[in-house]
Amino acid sequence: MSRASDRMYQSRLRSSNITVVVSIALVLFLLGLFGLIVVNSNDYAEHLKNQFEIEAYFKEAKDQRDIDKEKETHQAFVDSLRQRAFIKSVKYVNKQEALSIAKNQLGLKKEDVDLFEEGLFPPSVLMTIKPQYVDSAQVDSITKIISGYEIIDSVNDTSSLAGIYQRIDNIIYWLVGLAAVFLIISIVLINNSLRLKIFAKRFTIKTMQLVGAKRRFIIAPFVIQSFLLGLLGAILALLALGILWYYAAPKLHLSIWHNDFIWIIIGILAVGILIAVVSTFLASWRYLKLRTDQLYYS
Repeated sequence: MSRASDRMYQSRLRSSNITVVVSIALVLFLLGLFGLIVVNSNDYAEHLKNQFEIEAYFKEAKDQRDIDKEKETHQAFVDSLRQRAFIKSVKYVNKQEALSIAKNQLGLKKEDVDLFEEGLFPPSVLMTIKPQYVDSAQVDSITKIISGYEIIDSVNDTSSLAGIYQRIDNIIYWLVGLAAVFLIISIVLINNSLRLKIFAKRFTIKTMQLVGAKRRFIIAPFVIQSFLLGLLGAILALLALGILWYYAAPKLHLSIWHNDFIWIIIGILAVGILIAVVSTFLASWRYLKLRTDQLYYS
């Protein structure tokens, strides 16, 4: 009878430990997923800003003398743009290159391209803007500056696109806020899981106290066990995140490793272990302070 009782107790103990570990792992997995989204959203937003371009089209030269020195005039203008504070890089696109770009964008064949008039696509200058200047107000100001040059016929209006990039930053801030809220929810859920585990041992804790065991001696085994359960849950969460990201990153055209991932790893380990240890300590200490009769309705 005693052996059957011991086996049942051990089975319930294992079941309780597995439930706590799985609960911790699931909560930390979701928390880590939020972290991955925030880190990569910020990285992708910066990537988009670094690729932001404005294209300005040159006026067509009418006079033969202007036509003869058109390329030199355009190149001088392009060189002058490189001195501008908002310019990251500049590329001159001549008529032939413009025709080739149009061909690729429109999916035209060689015989289709031959139908176009020579010089139909004007030469242009393609400017990559520094990321700190990529917002709708500054891009609009840059567009007006470039449009003011006599040599420029028109400039692509990309201020609305810059506004979208700016809104991406706002979305990232909201994601950070949601991650903080979810962190609080994670703390509550993990705390409740461990409190239930300690609740089931409340009579054992009180019995040890009644036979003269010191509080530190009573609490230590529970804290150590919770430390190991929190560590195991965090490791399982990190393994699941790693597998998920290994297969998802290439499909999303994102890098497998990011320097900020180390903070996600440290954060998950710290949250898992710290919450487990603190929750167990507080729950155990609470039952040590209660009278024996209070254990029945605590």
